[in-house]
Amino acid sequence: MKRLIIAASLILITQPVIAGKPATQATKEAQAAVLTSLPFDDTEDFTRAKRGLIARPDPLIVKDDDGNVIWDMSRYDYLNGPRPDTVNPSLWRQAQLNAIYGLFQVTDRIYQVRGFDLANMTLIEGDTGWIIVDPLTATETVRAAMKVVDEHLGKRPVKAILSTHSHADHFGGIRALANEEDLASGKIRFVAPENFVQETASENVIAGNAMGRRASYMFGNLLPSTTKGNVDSGLGKGVAFGTISLLTPTDTISATGQKLVLDGVTFEFQHTPGAEAPAEFIFYLPELNALCLAEEVNAVMHNLYTPRGAKTRDALIWSRHLTDTLELYGDRMDLAFGSHHWPRWGREEAKEYIAKQRDMYRFMHDQTVRLMNGGHTPTEISNMLDLPPSLRQEFYNRNYYGTVSHNVRAVYNFYLGYFDAIPANLNPMAPVERGKKYVALAGGADGVMEKATVAFETGEYRWVAELLNHLVFADPENEAAKKLLADAYEQMGYQAESGPWRNFYLTGAQELRKGILKPERVRTVSPDLIASVPTSMFLDFMGVRFDPKDADDLEIKINLDFTDTDEQFVLALDNSVLNNIPNKQDPEANASLRLTRALFNRVALGETSFAKEIVMGNVKVSGNPLALARVFGRLETFDPWFNIVTP
Repeated sequence: MKRLIIAASLILITQPVIAGKPATQATKEAQAAVLTSLPFDDTEDFTRAKRGLIARPDPLIVKDDDGNVIWDMSRYDYLNGPRPDTVNPSLWRQAQLNAIYGLFQVTDRIYQVRGFDLANMTLIEGDTGWIIVDPLTATETVRAAMKVVDEHLGKRPVKAILSTHSHADHFGGIRALANEEDLASGKIRFVAPENFVQETASENVIAGNAMGRRASYMFGNLLPSTTKGNVDSGLGKGVAFGTISLLTPTDTISATGQKLVLDGVTFEFQHTPGAEAPAEFIFYLPELNALCLAEEVNAVMHNLYTPRGAKTRDALIWSRHLTDTLELYGDRMDLAFGSHHWPRWGREEAKEYIAKQRDMYRFMHDQTVRLMNGGHTPTEISNMLDLPPSLRQEFYNRNYYGTVSHNVRAVYNFYLGYFDAIPANLNPMAPVERGKKYVALAGGADGVMEKATVAFETGEYRWVAELLNHLVFADPENEAAKKLLADAYEQMGYQAESGPWRNFYLTGAQELRKGILKPERVRTVSPDLIASVPTSMFLDFMGVRFDPKDADDLEIKINLDFTDTDEQFVLALDNSVLNNIPNKQDPEANASLRLTRALFNRVALGETSFAKEIVMGNVKVSGNPLALARVFGRLETFDPWFNIVTP
């Protein structure tokens, strides 16, 4: 078992400097239209984002112990200049706001560190120390943040830590604040939602390789940080490339109304699973009249389906959670703050913010389902729906992260799946075969290129992409087609209001021109995350990796006995499927292995191998070694840099 590549937003990389092309006249006109469609004279968000600033390290560059840069806000200094035609004006505004970083006072006893990572880290002043909320992605960025806190607010002990939900940018830096002994002794409490540990692992294992590759597109990690490259992800600047850690919570939140007193501060919790994250909570501080919205409410439209890939989120549940939030706390709070972006001060302003975010998700849900029940397909709906003016004119409801187009298709998928009920789409041709047929229909490659060139000159970039995607998949060696398709993707990226859409288009353009620019460094799964993965899930992943070629006549059973966790499994190969059966040992097994789960983790991390540990005597083997080879020798090692824009 080779190393696992971590999923989601956690791949990152040395950024090449590749010059893009200028904006076309069509793109310039599209950007000008944006300027007249939104209230750009409203600058209140800039006032909010700067309010309470205490300190701002300049430059903010964070390095790991080896001197590698893992976070560098100076890469975005160009945002202080005039907006170029190569960036959507609305996205440029959001990128400028997300570049406002530092240590801020939110209100009495509440502080935030923003811009040190993708998420905010909130500090609440308890009776004797700090209560830390959402300790970022990496231990290095947390240490950098705490250094600023200590310098300007005084050094205080950490008494409690809260992770509002199960995404890595809200827990990964926890070991900079605590360790197992701190939690076991009661020195520090760690509070997280129910099923937190399980959910941290679930997205990062089974589909992790595919998610990771797609995340490199979504977050623009392969792009330079320039006006023709990566400017923002919408939710923040990006994800820190540091050391991810994880600890087991001492306290879990499983119900709305649950209360805890942490270092003298009362916390009231609203349990909000199944919306932005599978495991999440909101909390209210009654002594401070302050509401933490976690990542359920943000200064962006969030994703109901993330382009990196994940299970579709439930827009209806999300909106219902926010209705409950307003009913529980709307008439009690004086301010609302979250895990991303800047707070909202004042009860009425905060209530409107929550209500309009709720209504945004509910509108997309209800109107998609209305049109769906009227017989419309997901692609049709995505071209029909937009938010009403009362919602879309709010900058916090704009398509900076999720988009209406993407999200309404997600709602359709949530209820009816990917099939649009058109019989022609029941059994579609593969992209290469289909591409060849379309190219032939258009009179060959020259015919496609002629039509695509005309469409490009008239600014019909979506149509150019439709045409040339067929040609590139039919003939991936056609350099002229790849170059023109790259040009179309680039202009679509320049026009995109969504950070992830921009990054997808521009990364696709870059790879069509230059091929896949593999990084010098890739973050792999951390030991803490490996340890959190249930053994059964690891064995399921082995089944996913199993290559069935020439295996249909094999029937093999292998006993696994993990001595340190007292877990037993049978790996059973039959019908080219590798099943695992828990709580069992088969006396007729072909082979048996006795080992520790800790050793299994080291194999997963690439620190050692089964063969080496068997020779060293750390894995006890009985039975037929050939049976082991026939199973483990068929486990495929996934390529983390598979093609996307070419076959």
